[in-house]
Amino acid sequence: MSADMIADLAASTLGAAAPIAAAALGGLFTATAGSLSVALEGSILVGAFAAAAVGQAGQSLALGMAAGALAGALLSLLVATAAIALRADVFVAGLAANVLAPGAASAISQAVFGTKGVLPAEAIAVGAAPSASIGRSILDQGPAFYALVGAVILLAVAHSKSVFGLRVRASGEGEDAARAAGISPDRYRFAAHLVSGAASGLAGAALACGVAAFVPGMSAGRGWIALVAVYLGGRKPAGVALACLLFGFLLALSNLAQGLSSQAASGAELLQAMPYLATAIAFVLWKRRERQARSGTAHRGANGPIA
Repeated sequence: MSADMIADLAASTLGAAAPIAAAALGGLFTATAGSLSVALEGSILVGAFAAAAVGQAGQSLALGMAAGALAGALLSLLVATAAIALRADVFVAGLAANVLAPGAASAISQAVFGTKGVLPAEAIAVGAAPSASIGRSILDQGPAFYALVGAVILLAVAHSKSVFGLRVRASGEGEDAARAAGISPDRYRFAAHLVSGAASGLAGAALACGVAAFVPGMSAGRGWIALVAVYLGGRKPAGVALACLLFGFLLALSNLAQGLSSQAASGAELLQAMPYLATAIAFVLWKRRERQARSGTAHRGANGPIA
């Protein structure tokens, strides 16, 4: 592999990992708050649509990014209201949001812009310049990428070091203990869903900025990959970030394979399936570990307390 190909692969890995990491770090808040952020996929999609629509209308990249984050937060607010205030199943509520997102985007796009297909948004275009080295591949990313990196760092610090993050984690670790300490678990779960939605919406906005358009279905499973990254990373910010880099590398590798000659077509198709295959494998492994943990807890309980 040539130096240019390595540089392109490095740049593509970072570019692919950043939106997944933003969504995953947002989803980490709901996971540790004792909820489940299944609506990451839908929040990414509505974030992409809002960024394209509002950014183009206002001729502003910053306005588009802000609109994307807000749209993602609003969708998550619906999920939180259903799951926490109305006591609906959070998994079903999240799935409903994922179904609602593409339908709502299509309906609004048809009503306002007269199209259900691609919605161009040249005002938010942030294409990266070609890279000649791995170092430059990092420096040549567009402003949307750096916004995601900043968001990932902020989310990681907030989750691990802030009072808010501590209270979110306390809400998931024990409701009775949290209430005894004056913490309202439901309030912090609501807040966690809003953080999760905003981060995912920002990820979607960055995707729209990268292609200067909203494309139906452009979330392309990234929300589900982000959800798995939360658990594959052990529900720890550093582990989640590493899992996202792994998935970003697999996505970048599949994109690189698409550019190879026709003789490598079959290999390219296999590589394209790898991120989603890895997602399925990771989810199965996590469920197996969860069952083992429950089995171990039950076994210890049956044999009395551990000294």
